[in-house]
Amino acid sequence: MAASPSSALNSLSSLSFRSSSSSSCFSLLPTTHKLTFPLTKTPFTLSTISFTVKAIPTSDEFDITIPEEDLPFNPPEIPEGFIPPPSIDDGPDEDEDEIAAAYEELYGVAYSGVSVLGNDINVMDKKARKDTGFGSGVKKEKIRDGLEERVIQVRRVTKVVKGGKQMRFRAIVVVGDKQGRVGVGVGKAKEVVSAVQKSAINARRNLIRVPMTKYLTFPHRADGDYGASKVMLRPASPGTGVIAGGSVRIVLEMAGVENALGKQLGSDNALNNARATIAAVQKMKQYSEVAEERGIPMEELWK
Repeated sequence: MAASPSSALNSLSSLSFRSSSSSSCFSLLPTTHKLTFPLTKTPFTLSTISFTVKAIPTSDEFDITIPEEDLPFNPPEIPEGFIPPPSIDDGPDEDEDEIAAAYEELYGVAYSGVSVLGNDINVMDKKARKDTGFGSGVKKEKIRDGLEERVIQVRRVTKVVKGGKQMRFRAIVVVGDKQGRVGVGVGKAKEVVSAVQKSAINARRNLIRVPMTKYLTFPHRADGDYGASKVMLRPASPGTGVIAGGSVRIVLEMAGVENALGKQLGSDNALNNARATIAAVQKMKQYSEVAEERGIPMEELWK
């Protein structure tokens, strides 16, 4: 007759091992209630752990049946004093100025050159308008803002760097509308065309207003200097023309001055003389501005 499982466990629990180096011993299979290790002398109780095995549900048990009856829909009640918001179509129609203002706020100043929001139309956008041409080349649109461009000088300049020398082109351009606005700009690039375009953009960012009389001349004399260059400007009678040379003549012609005298004193640098002319023009004032500053009528200026 085979032995029962309980008797087999009791026989295994009686087995023990003894260490050769010491008199400590431990049981191979501990008792069911308390397990003691004489080597460490740390008693602890063995707890009973129970496991429950459930049957895996089949695919048929996952089917969910939805009742076909219609569920009632009960919307919330409208509170007292509730005023529905107005519809978009019920508002007043927008006029052309409001539409133009909204368009300018989103996309900038229109091509007409008129700003509804009072923005400066002379400030160029950082992103130049580009139109892709044939092949891989890129074609840039010519800016149409009523300003004419004239190139004063194109020179080749060299920059010494660690690895050698970098050759570039420097262009000086004057822009103006011949109605009192003029600007001088300078730009550098690896190509002449790119240098002229950069200098034209720089000139448009530095536009100034030239004070003139009804005879298209200066209201008074003025002198300007920039660096080692000095420019002298004098008004002239009608029919005299622009008597000046170099970059001074180009700046005055692009500004719309028809009767004036100009003289370059000092250095003959084209860029410095052009900027000295701009500095001299900025010192000029109209008679009405001087009378307003002094608080007197214009007739008393010559008394």
